[in-house]
Amino acid sequence: MLFFLISVSVFSQQDKKGAPNLPGFDEKKLHFGFLIGFNTLDFNLYNSGKVTADGNEYYAEVLDLKPGLNIGIVSSLRLNRNFNLRFLPGISFGQRDLSYFKIFNDSISAEPTTTLQLKSTFLEFPLVLKFSGRRMHNAKPFITAGFNTRYDLAKNKQDHLLLRSLDLYWEGGAGFDFYMTYFRLSVELKASVGMFDILNHEGTKEPGDEIYTQTLDALKSRVFSVTFYFE
Repeated sequence: MLFFLISVSVFSQQDKKGAPNLPGFDEKKLHFGFLIGFNTLDFNLYNSGKVTADGNEYYAEVLDLKPGLNIGIVSSLRLNRNFNLRFLPGISFGQRDLSYFKIFNDSISAEPTTTLQLKSTFLEFPLVLKFSGRRMHNAKPFITAGFNTRYDLAKNKQDHLLLRSLDLYWEGGAGFDFYMTYFRLSVELKASVGMFDILNHEGTKEPGDEIYTQTLDALKSRVFSVTFYFE
């Protein structure tokens, strides 16, 4: 985010009297490139409020967001002056720490009794529509919206809690295109919200793990990211 703000400041103060970079870039029918970004994974939790197999009631929450990484390739099809259809397959890595607190007489314990480290390695297949505004010399704003299919390769390696591997997300983002001398750099802030419950309600079948599943009615994923595109 700091890099994004610095970039906006630098390009907004540049000399606009010179010739713009890459004047015919947006007229090309197809664009290709690659992306690299940073993400934080989160859950939208629905606690059940039920007494679990050990006779206690628990409350689950994600307290801290951990940084992750995503990389991928860019394929962009120009539809008209303002719209591009983009396919951005890639892979991302991240972690969510899910903390469980015991409830005593309607009050929650100060410290978590258990914290589960749920690591994910996603294969991603986003298909998004990009709407671009008017070019301002060497910069142009844009917004994006679309869907992303994610498959979690690490779902069978979790301890105590099982997640479903496949999920569909809707995504929305905004950012700026910066036209450099030899390529276009785009910076985007984006949010992804999972549409389905990814909690495997059957659990791990391991003794003592029932409480982690029974505490929850549902789990839905959320991902927040800043991404840099090089085209």
